[in-house]
Parts: sequence; structure tokens; C-alpha cells
Amino acid sequence: MGIERGPRATLAFTLNCAAFALAVSAVTTSYWCEGTRKVAKPFCTGPVKVKQTYCIRFNSSDINNTRLVQYIYETGEEKFLMRKFHTGIWFSCEQAVDLIGFTCREFLEITPDHERGVLWLCIVGECLYISLLFTGGMLMAVEMCHCCNMMNRLKLNAFAALFTALSGLFGMVANMMFTTAFQLAVIMGPEDWKPKTWDYSWSYLLAWASFATCMASAVTALNHYTKTIIQFKFKRRNIEKNLRIKQKLLELDIPEGLWDVYLTSDSDPADLHIDLPVNGIKPLCSPVPTALDSQGEEYC
Repeated sequence: MGIERGPRATLAFTLNCAAFALAVSAVTTSYWCEGTRKVAKPFCTGPVKVKQTYCIRFNSSDINNTRLVQYIYETGEEKFLMRKFHTGIWFSCEQAVDLIGFTCREFLEITPDHERGVLWLCIVGECLYISLLFTGGMLMAVEMCHCCNMMNRLKLNAFAALFTALSGLFGMVANMMFTTAFQLAVIMGPEDWKPKTWDYSWSYLLAWASFATCMASAVTALNHYTKTIIQFKFKRRNIEKNLRIKQKLLELDIPEGLWDVYLTSDSDPADLHIDLPVNGIKPLCSPVPTALDSQGEEYC
């Protein structure tokens, strides 16, 4: 048994809201990619209170002596330091020198000048994705309010499916553009930022999960639209068949408003029984409006 029209519309709206929440969470966070940078340890400054593993300590207070540095080979320590970083569409943050907290700068500054257009495409695509997704969700919400007739709700559903599917395409392009922009920054970015190791992080997964949920919402809304259209056509085909069999439909002047009245009703096509006059005998009235004769009088 398939999902009825009401639950199907609710499912499409729920998926749309989930996709919107995931998209906003992904765009507003800076964990699309994260990794580590290998940097040389700086010289330690200030009084010696505890052992500092993130810097190289002088073994004398005489800073003019060129042999004051206690080299790593003597202490058995690592000369380099691995500092963590994470990057998003807007910012790239890296651990501070003392490995406490993060310092951030705009990711647009890190991207090479001649490749910033790719990042701008990503930003514009994400903005369009969220805007169209929100518009589709609003149309679905209006459709579920039952504040208009069936035909207008069907039009709202069609536009909601269109906006949601279009937003999914923009979201896919935006995610791919960020991937390209980040890889270009890794290859041609500034030396003080290039990572040693990196991988995609949870914000990136949220962005693709939002895209998948968005497309599921669009498919559900489109399925709701097409199934309703098929049901309407089935009703019309059945009413035409019954009328042809009982009274030579082509010889009667049946008003076209009869179709619209029945098509917007919730009755089952199998329950339709219209008795038209045969041999001058006036039949009983049917619950469905009957045709009018040429003098404007009802047959029943």
C-alpha cells in the first residue's frame, strides 16, 4: 500500500527542513577540512617555570652568545611541531604557538589570487542553495495548510518540487567548488599555511548529507505531484467511460464544469454512477451534479 497524499506531503516537508538545518550547520562552521601543519619550534621566551615542549629553550641568558641554543639532538626532542588546523568556507583556523586556542584568518586570503573565482562560486552556490531550499520549504508549508483548493495546492506542490530540486543542483556545485578551491590552496597557497596532512571533516559530511536529503525531498514532492495527477486522470477517464456507455456522450450538451466539480472531490472513481434519461423516463438524482438540458432544466 503506497503512502497517501497527506503523509507524502509531510514527509517531503520534513526532509526539506532536515536538509535546511544540515546546510546551515555546514555553512556556519569551519570544519570542512582539518589536518596538521609541520612547523619549526620557535625559541622560548620568558622565565622558565615548567618545561615547554613547543619551543626551543636557551641554556643561558646571554642572548649575544651564538652557542646558547640547547639543540634538539642533545635533549632527544623533536625539532618540529605539529599544529592542528581546520578550514571552512569563511575561515581557516590554526593552533596558536603555545598549542592553546586557535587563531583564525579568512580563507579567501589563503586562496591564490587567480583562483579566488572558484571560491566565490562556492559561496554564491551555497547562498543560492539555502535560499531556494527555504523557498521550497515555505511552499510545502503553505500547501499543507489547506488554505486553498486542490488545484492550487497541486500547483504549489509542483513549484516546491522544482525549487527543491534546483537548490540541490546548486548545493552539489557549491560542494564541488569548495573541494577544488581547497585543493588549489594546498598546492599553490602560502607557505605559512600549507598542511602536511589533511582530510575532509564533519562539516563537509553535513553538506553532502544536506544535498542527499534535499534531493530525497524533491523526489518525494515530485512523486506526490505525479501521483495526484494520475489519480485525477483516472477519475476523468472513468467518468467519461460511464457517460459514454449510458447515454451516447457525444450527443449530449454536458457542461464542462461537471469535470472540475468531480475532479476536485475526494470520492472514489468506482463509486460514480450517473443515471441519465433513457426513453423519456426521468431517473433519480445522483449525488454528483447532473447535466442540464437545452431549456436549462435538470434531467432529475
